[in-house]
Amino acid sequence: MPHIHDLIDFTVAIFIVHEGKVLVIHHRKLDKWLPIGGHIELDEDPEQAALREAREESGLDIELVGERPPTTGPGTRALIAPRFLDIHRISETHEHIGMIYFARVKRGTTTLAAEEHHAIRWCTDAELDALEPPMSDAVKWYCRTALREA
Repeated sequence: MPHIHDLIDFTVAIFIVHEGKVLVIHHRKLDKWLPIGGHIELDEDPEQAALREAREESGLDIELVGERPPTTGPGTRALIAPRFLDIHRISETHEHIGMIYFARVKRGTTTLAAEEHHAIRWCTDAELDALEPPMSDAVKWYCRTALREA
């Protein structure tokens, strides 16, 4: 998806955990191992974006890890908060605010979104260090934290 705004966009990253492994993709354009994720579209909230991106990029239906506050009332819908937030530079003139979620698999079969990724795989903690090209330390930290918490 192209950038929505000139200077900054909101995105989701979803670290999906299943049976002691975390799901990662080898991003075709960036040539990096990353979690599932993407832009939050103008007609969706962060939760909807995370569920959509997971389905589109992995074929999986997921449940986000976290607590939904009991504050829903007329005109209000409580959301599960992201586990972490970050801001990262995409170019000299553009940044992304990343909403980082942890999730578990509800159902589905893992499938490769070949137009976006070279590969998709489940990794144990130890396997994260053997990925080629090497995964960034920041992404490994999120993977390992998700493996402990999700």
